[in-house]
Amino acid sequence: MPATFSLQVVTPDHTVYSGEIVSLVAPGVEGYVGVLAHHAPMLVGLAPGLLELTAPTGERLVYAITGGFLQVAANKAIVLADAAETPEEIDVRRAREALERAQARLQQAQVDIDVDRARAALMRALNRLRVAERFGRR
Repeated sequence: MPATFSLQVVTPDHTVYSGEIVSLVAPGVEGYVGVLAHHAPMLVGLAPGLLELTAPTGERLVYAITGGFLQVAANKAIVLADAAETPEEIDVRRAREALERAQARLQQAQVDIDVDRARAALMRALNRLRVAERFGRR
């Protein structure tokens, strides 16, 4: 049996996952980060992207996350995510609408548009759509 470590994935609303896993891959702000059992302590900022977990059974669990933090210490990890959704939970129609709104905002050449906020919304919508399309929801 492969070595495991404890993981909690928590959002402001609820605990998304709590249990033992073999590995995780998370979207760090400077690139994806992989964690196995007995990893060195670290704290990483997370960007919108795919959070991928491997259970001791070999089952792969995936979540679209919108940012947050990953802390690893003493063979335990915690993901504090702004939001986390399984592919089944993603409302594809709503994500497409959010993508279109963000694209429209960025195409406007007005001074009163918050470009950083529109880009962040665009990245969140693209991430949700990619996860939904790649892992079963279309």
